[in-house]
Amino acid sequence: MIGSPLPPRGLYLHVPFCRSLCPYCDFVVIAGAAAFGPRSRLGGYLTAVEREIELRADAADAAFGSAARDATARDATAREGSSREPLTSLYLGGGTPSLLPADRLARLIDLVRSRFGLADAAEVTLEVNPGADERGDLAAAVRAGVTRVSIGAQVMNETALRALGRRHAPSDVAATVAAARDAGATSVSLDLLADLPDLSLESWSASLEAALALQPDHLSIYALTLALDDDADDDRLATPAGALAWRGRAAAAQDEERAAAELEHLDARLPAAGYSWYEISNWARPGHESRHNRRYWERASVEAVGPGAHAFDGVTRRWNAANLDAWESALHNGQLPPGGSAPLDDRRAADAEGLILSLRMASGVDRAAAVAAGFGDAIAWGEEHELLAGHASDGARVQLTLRGRLLSNELFARIA
Repeated sequence: MIGSPLPPRGLYLHVPFCRSLCPYCDFVVIAGAAAFGPRSRLGGYLTAVEREIELRADAADAAFGSAARDATARDATAREGSSREPLTSLYLGGGTPSLLPADRLARLIDLVRSRFGLADAAEVTLEVNPGADERGDLAAAVRAGVTRVSIGAQVMNETALRALGRRHAPSDVAATVAAARDAGATSVSLDLLADLPDLSLESWSASLEAALALQPDHLSIYALTLALDDDADDDRLATPAGALAWRGRAAAAQDEERAAAELEHLDARLPAAGYSWYEISNWARPGHESRHNRRYWERASVEAVGPGAHAFDGVTRRWNAANLDAWESALHNGQLPPGGSAPLDDRRAADAEGLILSLRMASGVDRAAAVAAGFGDAIAWGEEHELLAGHASDGARVQLTLRGRLLSNELFARIA
């Protein structure tokens, strides 16, 4: 094993429930009767996830010592016996976490605060679907401790939204941004998709302008990635045949040249609007970078709870069973859920992973250190082909060029 496990600095909490299943979605999601109505699984899920928080906190206490139980516990007396720093980020993702009843959302955040601690000014993110029946009570969420609202806009084009199987309209995105602002959220982020099938560059650019008009603090803009194989196994349900057929048609309508033109447009338009790229797919106004997501790119220790959730302690990646029945049954019996783990016990592979993740960020990497670690040929190849260049503010570092961000997979393949 490489190094020693580290105490968690962030926690990811997966809420799998959605009003409906989007055909492109490959996350662990429960929709339909199991999500709502008399046969809803929400109650059992909430009991189980609270139990997992307790069990994971017990394990952290045993391994690293207890954490300050409250962000206000900063004086020596209140922190007596506490040797573990509290979390600096909590991320409630999904699924649609904004569907949680306001009182249960508050209860979950309070439990995390009680068992793991939440640092003063910790970033607490809530993913939100913008539909009127999905966005939840954002004022109550902020009162419960949510500081950052991440809104799944995807695209600000009615026709494209319908084609993606989304239930909301562009006007719902605007209403949700306004509700988050009125609630007092410190930061508001929009998730957008690029390389959408059958959407021209002009229409996609108009969608971007509509999003910018809402003045979000942060933008995550990912190319639509489509899993074309049935992912059924013993752990999760099969992808519906209709979704697989939709993905096949959508993939055929994607266009690499159009996707490249969209990134080039972002590289010119977003800095002019006050946003800087800090990771290949993420842009922010100063001070609004996602602290939680940076934990992943920096390979920091992040705990995770919920079906299908993935954790990392600095040396071992661990994941929970995605199957709701298996996950819930174990926890109702007082046991940690089934799942798997993979230690990083190969130094070369671990260094390669760290280099790739660092190169995804605008901060880049120290060139001499990368060469000393054995990646000189890949760095030189990247520079020769204009995928890497000296960092604008630190000559000792190299970072991806615009061309490098377009062709990053070719460079990363040489590193790995």
